[in-house]
Amino acid sequence: MFIPLRDDNSLKSIPFQYVTVSLIALNVIVFLFEVSGLDQSAVAAFGLTPSQLFGASLVTAPDPLVTEGTAIAASGTLFTYMFFHADIFHLFFNMPFLWVFGDNVEDAMGPFRFVLFYLICGIAAAAAQTISNPSSPVPMVGASGAIGGVMGAYAVLYPRAPVHMLVFLGFFFTRVVVPAFLMLGYWFLLQFFQGMFSAGGTGGVAVWAHIGGFLMGVFLVKRFCKNTRLSACRQKRGRTDRFLKRIISD
Repeated sequence: MFIPLRDDNSLKSIPFQYVTVSLIALNVIVFLFEVSGLDQSAVAAFGLTPSQLFGASLVTAPDPLVTEGTAIAASGTLFTYMFFHADIFHLFFNMPFLWVFGDNVEDAMGPFRFVLFYLICGIAAAAAQTISNPSSPVPMVGASGAIGGVMGAYAVLYPRAPVHMLVFLGFFFTRVVVPAFLMLGYWFLLQFFQGMFSAGGTGGVAVWAHIGGFLMGVFLVKRFCKNTRLSACRQKRGRTDRFLKRIISD
């Protein structure tokens, strides 16, 4: 298990990326609402439940009006699910990824495009997870699918950017610095093989949402980046000697 701490990848447009910080703040505020006791059924109400989304074909002898109402309500959870989390650890392990990779992707796209990109990746993540198990009655929550899209975009834009990670080895941990493509590629392959070869489920982790979000991010990134910023990103991909010098100096 690993958590990104920071990257060596300076911003070009403005020194502070407000959308990334706002998304993190929104996730934290929603989680505080979840644990405040005001609504103990928040996850069930705002999480995405595949069997409800496709309720018309899964409910035996359904009432058309009830089924239609359930499907309409469930469609709204395509957006809300990505701002809710199962517990504090779920939130804690998601937000560092958004913090480290979100600002540079926002910098390359601009705030409005980045918001739209983030939401589309989140919906693609939900679609991938739903297709993998359309009859599941378990609500899905978490920002990791949308963040997976951000990570996919980062991998395309800044593959050689040095990323500082905290790596946990049982009861021990250490800090390492690796190029972004290595860390993000390893993360993606881990999700893929876990989804393909995990018999009996994936322990409650929506790995297909991670995969779907990541692939959508890779697909959309060049369509959402401004032409001038995309050109600058290509020039900034860095050289191997600079990366090696950085690791040695650490």
